[in-house]
Amino acid sequence: MKTTYPAYETHAHLAIRRTMAVRREEYLDHMTFRTNLRPLFFEFLGPLVGLKAEWAAQGASPEELDLSAFRFRAALDGYVPVSTGWMGGSPAEVLEETERYVVSRDRMGRRVKLFKGVATLALPLEYPVKNMDDWLGIRHHYAFSEERFAPGWEEAARGHREAGRVVVVHIPGGFDEPRQLLGEEGACVAYVEQPELMHAILETIGETAVRVLDRVSSKVAVDELLVHEDLAGKSGPLPGPRQVREFIKPYYRKVWDMLKARGARLFKQDSDGNLNAVIPAFIDAGLNVMSPMEPAAGMDIVQLRQRYGKQLALEGGIDKHVLRRSREEITAELEYKIPPMVRSGGCVLGLDHRIPNGTPLAHYRFYIQKAWEILDREAAQLGV
Repeated sequence: MKTTYPAYETHAHLAIRRTMAVRREEYLDHMTFRTNLRPLFFEFLGPLVGLKAEWAAQGASPEELDLSAFRFRAALDGYVPVSTGWMGGSPAEVLEETERYVVSRDRMGRRVKLFKGVATLALPLEYPVKNMDDWLGIRHHYAFSEERFAPGWEEAARGHREAGRVVVVHIPGGFDEPRQLLGEEGACVAYVEQPELMHAILETIGETAVRVLDRVSSKVAVDELLVHEDLAGKSGPLPGPRQVREFIKPYYRKVWDMLKARGARLFKQDSDGNLNAVIPAFIDAGLNVMSPMEPAAGMDIVQLRQRYGKQLALEGGIDKHVLRRSREEITAELEYKIPPMVRSGGCVLGLDHRIPNGTPLAHYRFYIQKAWEILDREAAQLGV
């Protein structure tokens, strides 16, 4: 059966089919270093734009295209359907479309541009906040309201727990949300020139998040708090340790300390880039899991484990770019990283981001096969 693809792919087109091999109790104990029964190995995000079409041309089965043909071992997340971030705004509308790109206006009122066939996330061309007056004009989008609770949210959360899924709640990023409002440059400059603005944004977001998650955690036990940041590049993080401690830590702690007191065990941050300079500050802010640990940006999970031990659980860490190289290089990457991480636990091994286009299907098949050879060998040596 011939597989067809849209003019440009969205996140939905790149979706993969996930199955669960590990129940929440084992996952939580593994990631908090209480037990180390069996290694965890997972594909977090799936293919990059264009890869499914490449693999289809190389003879991939439908099960290989959605990755269900491959062996993984990890727990599934179950998100509680409540909102802690921006709400409302105008419906998104397309302003211009060409063969190469689409320009739209998003719900924040920003003009955003998506390049077809290259990305699935549109890049803002403008931002709604430049000063305190602008923030006060849009602050109501972050105010607490009953609309933040989707109908049936409590039943959905209980259903996740009963099914053995990890019960997850989400908060806006302490850097990422101001970045969405001011832009990267605007947010970084505001740390110095408008600190009261940055504090005001995070205080409002934090107060709403606490009110929403206070209700959630009083009804259903939460396992994991997740925050998306993407605050670093290859040369390092945009906010430094001082900004993390002064601005982001009070926001994180306001939410995390409440959830932790009620039994939550994991506080996970998702961020690409080189985070080495700010890891201690984020641990101080409450984080105990970081993902995806990008090798091309200098993040080495073996060295990080040696440095931070049981203070920090890790996800990802295997260089996605090695899949486009030789089988010998793939094997060397896996032999360097898998054995020490299996022995120490507290890690879900996997690629550090989406599978890059240009990855031969045969190489991905080999990667999965070789990874499990090493995983099973190391687990047998542990006697588990």
